[in-house]
Amino acid sequence: MKPRLIDGPDILHEWPPPGVEPVLGAEDPEARTWGEDTIVAVSTAAGPGAIGIVRMSGPTAVAICESAFRPARGTTLLPGETYRLLYGHVVDPSSGQSVDEALLAVMRAPRSYTREDVVELHCHGGPASQRAVLRLMVRMGARLAEPGEFTRRAFLNGRIDLAQAESVAAIVAARSSGALRASMRQLEGGLSGKLGLLRRELVGLLAQIEVTVDFSDEDVDPLDWGSLVERLTSVQDDLARLLRTAFLGRALEQGVSTAIVGKPNVGKSSLLNALLMRERAIVSDMPGTTRDTVEELMEIGGIPIHLVDTAGIRTGGDKVEQLGVERSVRAMEQADLVLAVFDLSAPWDDADDRLVGSLDPARSIIVGNKSDLSRRARESQTIGPNRAVLLATHLGDRHECRVSAITGEGLDDLRARIQQIITGGEGLHLEEPVLASERQRDLVNEAMENAGSALAAATRHDDEELICEDIRGAVQALGRITGEELTADLLDEIFSRFCLGK
Repeated sequence: MKPRLIDGPDILHEWPPPGVEPVLGAEDPEARTWGEDTIVAVSTAAGPGAIGIVRMSGPTAVAICESAFRPARGTTLLPGETYRLLYGHVVDPSSGQSVDEALLAVMRAPRSYTREDVVELHCHGGPASQRAVLRLMVRMGARLAEPGEFTRRAFLNGRIDLAQAESVAAIVAARSSGALRASMRQLEGGLSGKLGLLRRELVGLLAQIEVTVDFSDEDVDPLDWGSLVERLTSVQDDLARLLRTAFLGRALEQGVSTAIVGKPNVGKSSLLNALLMRERAIVSDMPGTTRDTVEELMEIGGIPIHLVDTAGIRTGGDKVEQLGVERSVRAMEQADLVLAVFDLSAPWDDADDRLVGSLDPARSIIVGNKSDLSRRARESQTIGPNRAVLLATHLGDRHECRVSAITGEGLDDLRARIQQIITGGEGLHLEEPVLASERQRDLVNEAMENAGSALAAATRHDDEELICEDIRGAVQALGRITGEELTADLLDEIFSRFCLGK
């Protein structure tokens, strides 16, 4: 008995999204572009769960399921239907034995993730049942998919470009709401659209210059050097603005390593607990309590922050404590951001001067802690001048913040200052394109350098062919981001980072 799929809802959106042009030969969105074979993989996370999805894509995916799936009612798959969802059982045709109870979802080309026929078997989530269904599909002619091969086929078949393909892996790996929003914006074509505009502008300039060079003896208008300089300046400015998002993109992708440093007993562990809003680190009045780094992940304004609580920096102490101090110094040197904590209720000393002198102002925030004790000490006149004033004179008011890790005073201001440094003072605007990977950052930088060389040459009225060569280099660099310019090695490198089944 052959299965028939029961009508199901059209659950996939049109592709490409509105306003984003299809790429790589996808001019005919109804054209079927097949892979050479049918691939299969488990698409859900490893380990037991409620549901496990076995996904197939390729020319024989539907035929395999017609043979290995028995619907609860009905007899055949309807060839004219784009989507179908059917309840039944996965059955081994050679023995007639039921393998698992499942839902069968069929998405026919080209309206599927890969633009091939795609079939998903939604089985029980136990590892044994998933393996049994997977082995059956392989035995019936499917091949085990390589990491990222479904998304690779989506790219090669023109459904998405290379920047959008990278965003799929970023969505899976997103660890914060900001990272998810930025990756979704890239999947929707935000970065691709921006790069496409810049690339078309450069191609237009290249064509204009080459016409004046190749047909200099013909009746063509001479090159307008002023317009060329103006347009190249605009392109370089746009690339520079895009490149400024690189740190934010890396922060969203990898998180911001943030070291909490200071002398013993200034309240570093208390500050860690206060920011996390839970007791993570041991807090004690005894100096040297923290002897190793304590790391935790939190989110500030949608940005993942890796907080690293370090041992108090001081001379002396036993060997174990000194090892902890060495790790503190190393953490401070390697961190993207440093929170240097000082005790506002204690006198200033030479150790404070040394710590302030070792800070990088561009990536440091001075945190004056114990502001509640400082007020009481000033009222009783047991300390000298307001220590916060002394702190502000070293790095400037923008980098100084007074808090109380015990009462919570000033913590919102500290969070705001952290976000301000990470975003370069421009705020978190994830509606705008963000460079999300090292590959994208390097290529945009390469394009900007080539555009800059072309601009300098155009300003000097240098040889047009040399200017063309620089512009061509910028065009090629941008094309490698979205996939217009690619090699097999590049594809292997990118998609090898994906998980199986994606």
